[in-house]
Amino acid sequence: MTQLETYRGVVYPQHLDHMGHMNVAFYTSKFDEATWHLFGMIGISNAYIQSEQKGMAALNQTTTYKAEVMAGDLLVIKSRLLEMSEKKIRFLHIMEEAQTGKEVATTELFGVHLDRVKRKSCPFPDHILEKGQSLIAQQQAG
Repeated sequence: MTQLETYRGVVYPQHLDHMGHMNVAFYTSKFDEATWHLFGMIGISNAYIQSEQKGMAALNQTTTYKAEVMAGDLLVIKSRLLEMSEKKIRFLHIMEEAQTGKEVATTELFGVHLDRVKRKSCPFPDHILEKGQSLIAQQQAG
């Protein structure tokens, strides 16, 4: 399955906890940045969110930590859409140490498209749903 690069960065000393490795809050932060890049690829951009008063809400996130990362480590996140339906989306992020390719963490997220005015879930516009489903097909074929 093909994966898309959605994040590239470094672990800074201020990302470490008192045990000397990256704190879970920063794993979540880096995964969140990757999420917005993935969303942008299917049309859920800042411009779309602002102009349409729509957004996304996470309903579930499952993170697995596989290896410690330390200050100075270079990280890359690769992502894949797993499912996308009328209102729902499920996707996976895989965090790797960029120089070794070692998988250090994964997170799978499930969310819904949100009407920010009504504060309720709502259908994705056709062009976003179609782009997401096309990306899923490409990733499965690749």
